[in-house]
Amino acid sequence: MDWKIRKAECGLKGELEVPPDKSISHRAVILGSIARGISTVKNFLSGEDCLRTLKAFRDMGVQIESAGGNIVVHGKGLSGLKRPSEALYAGNSGTTMRIMSGVAVGQNFDTRIEGDRSLTARPMGRIIEPLSQMGAEIVSADGKGHAPLEIKGGKKLTGINYVMPVASAQVKSCVLIAGLFASGKTTVQEPFRSRDHTERMMEFLNADIKRKGLTTEISGAKELTPKDIKIPADISSAAFFIIAALLIKDSRIVLRNVGLNPTRMGLINVLGRMGAKIRVFDPKDEVEPSGNLEIVYSELKAVVIEKEEIPLLIDEVPILVLAALRAEGETIVRGISELKVKETDRVKTIRENFRRLGAEIKESGEDMVISGNLKKLHGAEFDSFGDHRIAMTLAVAGLLATGESKIKDTECVQTSYPGFMEDLEKLRGI
Repeated sequence: MDWKIRKAECGLKGELEVPPDKSISHRAVILGSIARGISTVKNFLSGEDCLRTLKAFRDMGVQIESAGGNIVVHGKGLSGLKRPSEALYAGNSGTTMRIMSGVAVGQNFDTRIEGDRSLTARPMGRIIEPLSQMGAEIVSADGKGHAPLEIKGGKKLTGINYVMPVASAQVKSCVLIAGLFASGKTTVQEPFRSRDHTERMMEFLNADIKRKGLTTEISGAKELTPKDIKIPADISSAAFFIIAALLIKDSRIVLRNVGLNPTRMGLINVLGRMGAKIRVFDPKDEVEPSGNLEIVYSELKAVVIEKEEIPLLIDEVPILVLAALRAEGETIVRGISELKVKETDRVKTIRENFRRLGAEIKESGEDMVISGNLKKLHGAEFDSFGDHRIAMTLAVAGLLATGESKIKDTECVQTSYPGFMEDLEKLRGI
């Protein structure tokens, strides 16, 4: 499926609530399934990635019922999962494969986890190493740390002190969840702060978990307490409309019930330094804080985005690069290596597509350099390369470009935002 988009002739207006948070939806199913008892996940994201996680736990014997936008999870406890009749399929979801591996190593049965072509190219050695240190036995299909993964059950796990070489919420979550099945304490230390949805949810479900600075410690063998979980709107999905409104003259929009977890506020913090007019109002201080955002067209200035900020806005970098093209001055994004091992090599896909817009993005070592003040963008034919974040970034670029833009291979957007184009047209008044 392709999208065709023409330049916006007037500002974006109106109110919107974007889909539920993808990261939190995954974790609610995973932790709810290994809690002992029934929990309701309110406002669950029914995108393809999260549905892969849901189906995987159904395949392991967890009863999960859908009720409107909610799901009811009948948790089996730490030891109640059943051997699936076939391989678990994670599709394109790195979150499913990595975090679910932390559950699989604690079971008394063997598990095979497969993924699509894109996922099998992503690095899984970063979870194999710490899990193996804990006593797990994991075999990578190609022997080089790529999926499919064969996980042997019935292994005795022992807590470890793991110092992460790269800040990754998925790897951290995998190790902490494996720590629930291990004897003793498991400690994870990050080089930089990453998303803390797993830690927050574990605390909420009464896990024996402690946090101090960049170190998290969890004790094994304690059952989780099932509780109802409410999922806010996804700030990573909101990012596309936030930046569209900032860049299109005369825009003013309101986004409702957006997740405002401090470890996801990198986008808002960077845009604030760029001079963006974003107002947070009616905040709610819950397990996952949320609130409403008002965004008004703004003249932006260039900034330097430091390496330690990348884990807090990793999914928003593509759309931030578009904002940087219109900002006054030269923006530098440091520490871009993690962008190369997402659904695509996002540095490559950004540079290739933006070149078609008429923009030259430079790569210098670990930095991406974006020259701003680009007043005129040219419509062209773009390729998402199967990456949902790239597809939605290009849709916003099409609103700023002359003529008509065509974006190829947009089915990938189903993974996180099935109704994206409809919501975009709503704000355009189409």
